Amino acid sequence: MTFLILPALDVWRGRLAVATAEGPRSIEAFGGDPVVAARAAVVAGARALHLVDLDLAYEGTRGLDVAAIRAVAPDATLQVSGAIGDAEIGRAFLDAGADRYVLGSSALADDRRTLLALRDAGAAVVMGLEVEDGRIRARGAGGNEAGGLDLMSTVGWLNAAGAPAFLVTSIDRVGGLAGPDVDLVRRVARAGRPTYAAGGIRSLEDLRHLRDVGVAGAVVGTAALEGRFDVARAFAWAEA
Repeated sequence: MTFLILPALDVWRGRLAVATAEGPRSIEAFGGDPVVAARAAVVAGARALHLVDLDLAYEGTRGLDVAAIRAVAPDATLQVSGAIGDAEIGRAFLDAGADRYVLGSSALADDRRTLLALRDAGAAVVMGLEVEDGRIRARGAGGNEAGGLDLMSTVGWLNAAGAPAFLVTSIDRVGGLAGPDVDLVRRVARAGRPTYAAGGIRSLEDLRHLRDVGVAGAVVGTAALEGRFDVARAFAWAEA
């Protein structure tokens, strides 16, 4: 089974950054240039990229230049995230050249908003599940709206509504190198939809554990940007 590895490129005011408790912080990897980072990922073998619009997540205004990334990654699947709260914002990213977008957890507090996104984008929308202590607690703009939703009951109704895929983010592991919450992602994957993991992934062994429990792919951020493991080797393994 092919396992999809999506290098994460978080972009803040046109530069690479990471999200912290205090807000976005610029980083110097690849000279801070998301286009250079995207090109390097594709050269290494990436078939997909996870692009995070931190301007949207923190300030509510789209700032990500999807077209610039598309220009250096013409054949890659571009997945856009960043607290996307409704179908209109998601559609704008699709129209700009993204292949799919992650509907942020804040939207899940409003069934109508979620169903509209599913109806509009179909297979081009991934349901974002940001989880802490077993409950959905959205981050970024509008984060308080979905604070405390029960994870598995939410997965149940989304599955019944036809959600095409899930992205499960372990909030307490984002930006760190503690390893993924394998048990959490496995629970969601049992719903039978393609499920992707994010948060804490640091090694090829972590990716193996995720694939072994039925996960379809993973977003890799800090470890890849900091060169902590051989991404080219990971891409080769994922295709085997």
